[in-house]
Amino acid sequence: MKLMNKLEHLLDWGGIRRDVIFLIISGLSLLASIFDLFPLPFDAAWIAIILCGIPIILEAVIGLVTAFDIKADVLVSLALIASILIGEDFAAGEVAFIMQLGGLLEELTVAKARAGIEKLVHLTPQTARIIFDGSEQMIPAEKVKINDVLRVLPGETIPVDGIILSGQTSINQAVMTGESLPVDKAEGDEVFSGTVNQFGAFLMKASKVGEDSSIQRMIRLVQSADAGKAKIVGLADRWATWIVVIALTAAALTWLASGEIIRAVTILVVFCPCALVLATPTAIMAAIGNATRHGFLVREGDTLERLANVSKITFDKTGTLTFGTPEVIAVKSVNAPKMQLYSLAASAESLSEHPLGKAIVQCYKKNAGQDPVPARDFQMIPGQGVSARSGNTSVLAGNTKMFSQHQITIPDNIKTETKKYLSKGCTVIYLATDHTFAGYIVLSDTVRPEAGPMIQQLHKLDVQPVLLTGDNDNAAEAIAGQLGIREVHAGCRPEEKLQWIHSYQKNQASVCMIGDGINDAPALKKANVGIAMGGIGSDIAVDAADIALVDDEVKELPHLFALSKRMMTTIKLNMSFSMILNFAAIALAITGILNPVVGALVHNAGSVLVIVNSAFLLKWRANSPA
Repeated sequence: MKLMNKLEHLLDWGGIRRDVIFLIISGLSLLASIFDLFPLPFDAAWIAIILCGIPIILEAVIGLVTAFDIKADVLVSLALIASILIGEDFAAGEVAFIMQLGGLLEELTVAKARAGIEKLVHLTPQTARIIFDGSEQMIPAEKVKINDVLRVLPGETIPVDGIILSGQTSINQAVMTGESLPVDKAEGDEVFSGTVNQFGAFLMKASKVGEDSSIQRMIRLVQSADAGKAKIVGLADRWATWIVVIALTAAALTWLASGEIIRAVTILVVFCPCALVLATPTAIMAAIGNATRHGFLVREGDTLERLANVSKITFDKTGTLTFGTPEVIAVKSVNAPKMQLYSLAASAESLSEHPLGKAIVQCYKKNAGQDPVPARDFQMIPGQGVSARSGNTSVLAGNTKMFSQHQITIPDNIKTETKKYLSKGCTVIYLATDHTFAGYIVLSDTVRPEAGPMIQQLHKLDVQPVLLTGDNDNAAEAIAGQLGIREVHAGCRPEEKLQWIHSYQKNQASVCMIGDGINDAPALKKANVGIAMGGIGSDIAVDAADIALVDDEVKELPHLFALSKRMMTTIKLNMSFSMILNFAAIALAITGILNPVVGALVHNAGSVLVIVNSAFLLKWRANSPA
């Protein structure tokens, strides 16, 4: 066993750079051998045999000894040794060179190590502000115990899960739910570790600490989610046992029948599955090149193979099907001109740090072409809204709780109007000027214009879209209705997204997940294929995914699915051609028409044709989603 470990270590030395150097030297040595370029005391092909052939033989020996694992390299090794024994050094070196070239192409498609877990760990709060015997102390977050009372200040990350005892605030929960807007929290509401307190200070009682806290559960989910994501075994290796048996049988029978060992060796050489080994990696690399031109970075070689079998694609909503930033979609004024009220609202929100306030200001500037008047006497009221003065006018902008506390009545007809917006998942900001109700502003996360046609094309490709979102039911159903998505699961936390994907997989469905947030990372890992929005997505989501969509253009998703299916068709054509060529060459070898050198050249011609066929994938474009 120690010997096997040393051999494996020897094979791992140097990686891709070593393989490239060895292949260049081997290729030059084969040219020197066939054209007799340099006077050497030995055939120059032996350089290729040593550099490319010996690693193949060692791999075959290790596989056979440690696990009796018969792969394509076993047959290659037999062909190499047989060619050397009868003095056909060039044939041996050339077979070794082609096989190592195929191995390098596969190696180049392997993903780089991913650092998503480390980035998640960095999100874990390190300290907590505990209230003990009436005084406040800073302690390590891991020392917080259940029922401890903690104070959380504005801008701080919540250290553990718990319940608010006193105070009002807004919490950015994007890390857990992916929601685009902060969530208002008050006494009795639950808060989660890893989320960020944005505005008001509050007291909370710890309910889940240490390994049970939400952020720690998220880390464990990401670590374990891809454990069952099986790697696809190369078809050449899958069929290797049968190929070895057929080749040895054919060679033995030919030797016995003809008495000519050279015919038997020729059979082993032409049956060497070079074209078969190249069939898959060349097509994969060409398809990855095509995907890159369309804005997809594919991280793993077998990702597109898995994608070709996908029957369900689960979408996160915010930032994936929508832009993830709120936009003003309606302004209603009761008495004054609409733009006048809009101007007052933007002025009141000009000093706000709340995403809704910033959205109102940005949309006003875009619409009016000018900055709002700076506000005076600005006051942020956590969980309610803002109050300020714009010129000589006092302005209130907030929710129904703020208006109740200021004893400002919202007319019944306005409540009826805004209910329609609220049912669609929109946010309504009510406005009052000089303590009189003045109107309202509606904000909504807007759907990407390309999302609708993209969903329709996926339907035509027999890929069923599913919406998995942390947003509320109204927002989720409204977006799904616009896009024609029939299956919707709202209010999903990371573990719930994971559970839905697992349930689909248990029912034999192959699942693709596309998302952009940290909360999507476990689902991206668990899915058969994970696609992350590379432009707006979090680093952790991108690291957890198999594919990154660099420019966030979801309209290209149907092309990616169609490309994966086309790639599999190309692979099957490559393999069929290579097997037909091999059997035809065997027939010629049995009759003595082919010798080992010519046989090697024939099956190398097959390798070239396989590479050319795969190259057509580089510029392939689906004319239609069918």
